[in-house]
Amino acid sequence: MKKIILFSLFFVISSCVSVKKYNAKSAIPVSAENLRKDVDFTQHKLEELHPKLYWYISKKDLDYQFDSLKMTIQKPLKPNEFYEKLAPVIAKIKEGHLRLYPYDKRLTKKEIKNLKNQKGLLSRYNFVIDRDRIFVKDNPAKIPNMNVGTEILKIKDIPVKDLLKKYKPIVNSDGDNTTFQKYSMARRWPSFFTAEYGILDSVKIETTYQNELKTFYIHREKISREEKKKTEQENKKLTKSETGKTKDYNIVTKSFNRDLQFPTKDSTIAYMKIKTFSGTFSRKFYKQSFAALKKSPAKYLILDVRDNLGGSLSEINNLYSYLVSEEFKFIDDMEVTSRTSMFHANYFTEIPTLAQPLAAVTYPVYLLGTALSVKKKDDKFYLKNNGIFALKKPKKNHFNGKIYVLINGSSFSASSIISSKLKDAKRAFLVGEETGGANDGTVAGRYSTEKLPHSKLKLPVGLMLVQPNIQFTETKKGVLPDYEIIPTLQQVLQKKDVQLEWIMDQIKKNEGNH
Repeated sequence: MKKIILFSLFFVISSCVSVKKYNAKSAIPVSAENLRKDVDFTQHKLEELHPKLYWYISKKDLDYQFDSLKMTIQKPLKPNEFYEKLAPVIAKIKEGHLRLYPYDKRLTKKEIKNLKNQKGLLSRYNFVIDRDRIFVKDNPAKIPNMNVGTEILKIKDIPVKDLLKKYKPIVNSDGDNTTFQKYSMARRWPSFFTAEYGILDSVKIETTYQNELKTFYIHREKISREEKKKTEQENKKLTKSETGKTKDYNIVTKSFNRDLQFPTKDSTIAYMKIKTFSGTFSRKFYKQSFAALKKSPAKYLILDVRDNLGGSLSEINNLYSYLVSEEFKFIDDMEVTSRTSMFHANYFTEIPTLAQPLAAVTYPVYLLGTALSVKKKDDKFYLKNNGIFALKKPKKNHFNGKIYVLINGSSFSASSIISSKLKDAKRAFLVGEETGGANDGTVAGRYSTEKLPHSKLKLPVGLMLVQPNIQFTETKKGVLPDYEIIPTLQQVLQKKDVQLEWIMDQIKKNEGNH
């Protein structure tokens, strides 16, 4: 017993030392020469692995960006100082999935445990960005002084407009799209702030609400045992719901990822909200939902993918088969850079630690399967048909009525792909705002996370060119709505859904004309 205690103590101490040693590196400047080597490494890896690197920027312009960056590096920089220089260059590639990650601070087990027992600081709110201003969009915990509509003027005595100006160059979208940035910034600015200033127990805030200026501190509060127990019981009850949404409840957002409702008394309108194409439990949801739609008198389906950042290609392929009545091909064959580029895909990092010994044994089989999955055509390399690219038949319970799709600048990746496909097939009428994801596809799928040799920054590079089987627009834009409605700041803060209201009014007018 004594040996076990001593071993455990040794393990804890060595773990703390390794964390301390790792974090200390973030304060050590890296020589200018080595930083320039990291720039070359980044450029080489992008050229080697990214299958559509010059989609939105020419090779000449990108080469110029990297060369110019190297010329500015004339003195040693700390890893995150270097990040602030390199990240904007990566953003100029205009590939929404492609982003550089700063040198992240590691936490000890004790720090992790303490954070789990505490409520968030800035993460407890949802925000909306209006140009260079930040407003509180939601305050579910009803924390004092942070009412919906409160404008944040300063944080830690730093003007908000200065923070947003600093973060803006590293927030990008697909191509020439401009709608995604404000949504992305609203989600990401707290993490940028935390990366810069660390995990704080409290922070000074200056706000204005209804013409009243206030300066106060928000604190990272502890979660009481009673609160923790109550939350666990509520989540347990919801995740075991027998309502057809079984296990689809998201305990982080405290809502269901997918939901089907009939908002009118006569049930002629169905409303399906999908917050994320996570893939998890989706087949059961769609099977049950479209069986229910088949039995219902629903003539209209409103598919809401606003604020849906994407996810599983398999899920959107399956969903599409419930929305059409003819055989279809959903995704074009995916282009990769070479026969061996998929060898670089993250493998062990995606496998739980306990399963990694088994993964090591099966790794040669994985490499062989990967090599056999690539074909060459017209001097380009593609992944062979794996079921996603094949011709598909519509589902038996497919919906035959009129479909409206709600989109906005935060509809990204898989959300843009299914919206693009539905629009191209003239199967749906799109309402809202240009999507944040490109109309003609994206580079994503699997990733190779490259660690820069000297600064140790991480750069996940998408390995697959994913494009819907459509007539490409070649506009370098997102999916454009058939009818554009952009909510005002006041409408957003007042939770006034003008886009959904417009659809409901159109259906009402349509029904009145029959």
